[in-house]
Amino acid sequence: MRRQLTVLGLTAGALVAFGSAALAAPSSVPGTVSSGKVKLAVRSAPTAASPAVGSLRNGAKLSLVCSVQGPRTKGRVRTTDRWDRLTSGAYVSDAYVSRRKAVPACPAPARSVSPSVPPSATPTATPSVTPSLIVPPTGAVPVGTWVTPVPGKGTSGFRTISRPTHDGIDIMAARETPIRATAAGTVITVVCNTSGPSCDVDGSPSIKGCGWYVEIHHAGDIVTRYCHMVRQPDVTVGQQVTAGQTIGHVGTSGNSSGPHLHFEVHYGRPATRLNAIDPVPFMKTAGAPVA
Repeated sequence: MRRQLTVLGLTAGALVAFGSAALAAPSSVPGTVSSGKVKLAVRSAPTAASPAVGSLRNGAKLSLVCSVQGPRTKGRVRTTDRWDRLTSGAYVSDAYVSRRKAVPACPAPARSVSPSVPPSATPTATPSVTPSLIVPPTGAVPVGTWVTPVPGKGTSGFRTISRPTHDGIDIMAARETPIRATAAGTVITVVCNTSGPSCDVDGSPSIKGCGWYVEIHHAGDIVTRYCHMVRQPDVTVGQQVTAGQTIGHVGTSGNSSGPHLHFEVHYGRPATRLNAIDPVPFMKTAGAPVA
């Protein structure tokens, strides 16, 4: 409780005292909470399932630093998948924020580039259509400690021309196939993410969302994400898991046309589009190829 109160104090100071000179950073964008009769939750990460570290009343002034993509939310102002980072480091859904100009995208975390790709050869095409060439630092992924999440090979690839926003790969597998943690780590997310009535029923291409999904935080600041599970996962937030441990079962919940595992790898936390990396070369490096 003491830690939460400390964070809340920092948040309140950064948000309510909007008029102070200390918050008039040139890179920040002013905004106003537009939440009607309900309070706007301030969260530790850009998802509706992330722990709330405070709340703000309608009309409160904000100082927005940047924004990232996250689960879609609906508010009084707009429906959006953008989450705004505040000067305190916490996040609010942009759906409940009115502002006069757009908030810039948050910069990607500093990462190492593969030694085989010289800086001059770094692609100049937009990240949305170019597979990432970023890999974690040497030693961050000990070979021999990782396993494949399900048997089979990847089909739909990472950010292909036809699917530039596909931030992972799809691995076809039969319904109820056990999904394994690819490495030891801590479960940080267990969420039902769907625009449909429930994640406990089959989804479809017309439904949005990842369905039942799990995120695991591994050594080296790697996060893996496992989507479209058939029912509520077998693990809980905060649980320690080992490589190969069953965390759920293959299904087709959310935005899915049939049973398969959508698998993502991110370098950094929270997992966002900005830090997604191609799982195929990553898992090959880790000694557990998925293609």
